[in-house]
Order: sequence, then C-alpha cells, then structure tokens
Amino acid sequence: MSQENEANAEGVDFALVAYREEGVWQVEEVDDELAADLDDFAFELRRYPGDGGSLGLVSIDEDFFLLVRVLGAQTRMLLSDVTAATDWPIARSVVDRLELPLPDDEEDPEPAGDLGIVADLGLGAMDMGALLDDVELYPDEMLSDIAAKLGFGRLYDELVGVATTAP
Repeated sequence: MSQENEANAEGVDFALVAYREEGVWQVEEVDDELAADLDDFAFELRRYPGDGGSLGLVSIDEDFFLLVRVLGAQTRMLLSDVTAATDWPIARSVVDRLELPLPDDEEDPEPAGDLGIVADLGLGAMDMGALLDDVELYPDEMLSDIAAKLGFGRLYDELVGVATTAP
C-alpha cells in the first residue's frame, strides 16, 4: 500500500456501500483500505450491481465525505468539501478526476462534483446542495440525512452508530 493510500486509510472513519436488490436497500461495510483509493473503491463498488448501480459512502477524519456512484462503466462522484484536497490524497484524486483546480488556503469549504448524484433515487441536486450547506453537521450526520432521504437511514445508522430516528 502506498503512503498516500495508507494515510487515507488511517483517516477513514467508515466506508459503506448501499444498493437496492429488487427494490430493497442493502447496506454493507467496505474495508477502509479499499476506500482509500478512488479507483479501488469504484472497482469494489462494481461488485454490488443492484438496481441502479451502487453508492459508496466514505467519511474521512470527521471532516468531509465522499459519495461515489457506479453504474456499469459510469462513475459519478461528490466530494463534500473541495478544500480537503489540500490535505487528503483521496480528495485530491477526486478533484483531479473532475479536472478542477486545487483550492487555495483562502477558499471556503464547498462541495465538488455531481450534486445530482442520487437525484433519480429521490434526493435532487438542490436538496443535496442545501444539505451540504449545513456546516454544523459532521460528515456522518450529513450522510445519515442523505441515507434517510434515500430510504436506507435505519440501516446506515445501525452500521455507523449514529443516534437518530431516521426511517
């Protein structure tokens, strides 16, 4: 494992894959080491082809999160905070893949990537953007809200240990 991947793996709070089989949500943990590299993570997610592909959720260092959705050869990404790319190789690889410039130290945290990543599953780009504007929430709490809106909140909360009343 490279030093960059090792640093990423040490920072991973948790990594999950969510997918629907015959309309029923399934949520499973993914090894932190697989979530430490964008290509490895996308490859792992393809093992869960579910209805509409699979969605990877990664929380890193209680600071930011990454959503990766794979469907066939297509890979879509959403990084909750583009400024994380200055400190975390996994965030930098997302910014590189999206062909965005690296943020400078003066930039405010803002999302990068596809805000409509799960629009077809019930959470549109505007709602996602509004959720990401709540800077008071930790990544696991934001992901809990996303999971609840998509319909797998209880499964997410059970795996991650978030104390909410999500459906």
